[in-house]
Amino acid sequence: MILSGHRLVIGYKDHVVGRDLDIALATGEVLALLGPNGGGKTTLLKTLLGLLAPKAGEVRLDDRSLTSYAGRERARLIAYVPQSHAATFAFTVETVVLMGRTAHGSLFSRPSADDAAIAARALERFGIAHLRERPYTEISGGERQLALLARALAQEPQFVVLDEPTASLDFGNQGRVLREIRALAASGHGVLFTTHDPNHAVRAADRAYLLRAGALVGEGAVHTILAREQLEALYGAPVQRIADRDGGGSAFLPG
Repeated sequence: MILSGHRLVIGYKDHVVGRDLDIALATGEVLALLGPNGGGKTTLLKTLLGLLAPKAGEVRLDDRSLTSYAGRERARLIAYVPQSHAATFAFTVETVVLMGRTAHGSLFSRPSADDAAIAARALERFGIAHLRERPYTEISGGERQLALLARALAQEPQFVVLDEPTASLDFGNQGRVLREIRALAASGHGVLFTTHDPNHAVRAADRAYLLRAGALVGEGAVHTILAREQLEALYGAPVQRIADRDGGGSAFLPG
């Protein structure tokens, strides 16, 4: 299955954010969307999710327009993890994860034993099973992010779309999430995530899509497209590439 945008013009009621954007994500691969703040990354994600209608162009799932899918049908195919989530109601963490199962049943029906088992596996996978009875409002921002990732996994989608999934996580949990992104692709999911850190793209993604001021400035395999010169053009700032002392790899740092 392929999630794709064709000649998209994206934006809001009286404001165009980006033009002439073509993008595609297949199941089994990870695509990283990079660019400076205000470049259109989140707007593009919301357009691909159907949360924003394109001002021109079309989003498709395989050969069907995204608009031809009913909301519940779309939710069974695409899961979304936003960059931040305001904790309003004191649901338990387990209940929040179980909300991912509403795409497969009724919003008001009791979760089945199968739903509970799927949620439990998602909690275990992200290492937060010990938080299942804790109120969502009383856990840390990083733990809330992991709960939202577990909710997306419980949704059993074909595609997982994540907006800055490591933004509120500590160093160890960033590594956990990046590993899980790769594991999702290995199990057949298509994963699209935004990041400000090209090192995260190198570690977790197959391809990168570089967006600046609403325009595509580069796209390709991460180890090809994420060169120092390309990143300097993308961010408008000097970039250093630092090699490991043992020669086993390298990392990008702001200049």
